[in-house]
Amino acid sequence: MRVVPILLLAFVLLGCPEPEEPDSAPSPRASIPFDIEGTLSFVRGTDTLRTIDIEIADTDSARGRGLMQRSEIPEDTGMLFIFPAAEEQAFYMANTPRSLDIQFYGADSTLLNIAENTTPYSLDNVFSDGPTQFVVEVPAGYSRRLGLVPGDRITWTRK
Repeated sequence: MRVVPILLLAFVLLGCPEPEEPDSAPSPRASIPFDIEGTLSFVRGTDTLRTIDIEIADTDSARGRGLMQRSEIPEDTGMLFIFPAAEEQAFYMANTPRSLDIQFYGADSTLLNIAENTTPYSLDNVFSDGPTQFVVEVPAGYSRRLGLVPGDRITWTRK
């Protein structure tokens, strides 16, 4: 009679698959296409350093999604995040396969700080150095190539 419980136990144990280990790298997904909604200029004094095409994230949903799942970001493009008021901001790279520069701007559109070469898929927060109303994300290295420094400004227009 003890054979039946042992067989039943063996059946139960063999029939239950081992939990799978999570993949170390996220599975590839289709990249979200870039939708040009305006232009943004980087300005120092009276000089325009460069003008890029931008997507605009001005709703909670769009700000939450940001550049997630973007395997391609066209040259001279970025995303402008617009917040209702200037507050301390924290960004992270969850579901973002490309390294980015994250630029934090005050309510007067003046650059406060840049988090350069962020780590793809990282859940670590990068923070603004003060109350921020605008954030610009561009491909990693872009800020350095332009030579951006705190005090530079942005101007932007919506299409």
